[in-house]
Amino acid sequence: MARTSNVFARVEPEIKEQAEQVLDRLGIPMSNAVSMFLRQVVLQRGIPFEVKLPQEAPLIYGSLTREQFDAEIEKGMADIREGRVYSADSVEAEMRRGYGV
Repeated sequence: MARTSNVFARVEPEIKEQAEQVLDRLGIPMSNAVSMFLRQVVLQRGIPFEVKLPQEAPLIYGSLTREQFDAEIEKGMADIREGRVYSADSVEAEMRRGYGV
């Protein structure tokens, strides 16, 4: 058997639980998933997925001027008038599909 080393990492409990649920469904122990990630780091000589900041920062209500706030509300109203809307049920169903739930 190959020698092993311990890796200790602090993660948010909710993220750990969600990851464990996915990995359990895949039949992959957490330690194997971490090992797979580290092997990919070595093979690709970097993080094995794209890591970047979002192109557009999320809007923060408190940081908007009255004019900016009004403009954002108008964008939303234009979407409604043009039929660019989604029901909460359809968004939730799409999220479930994306997470394989």
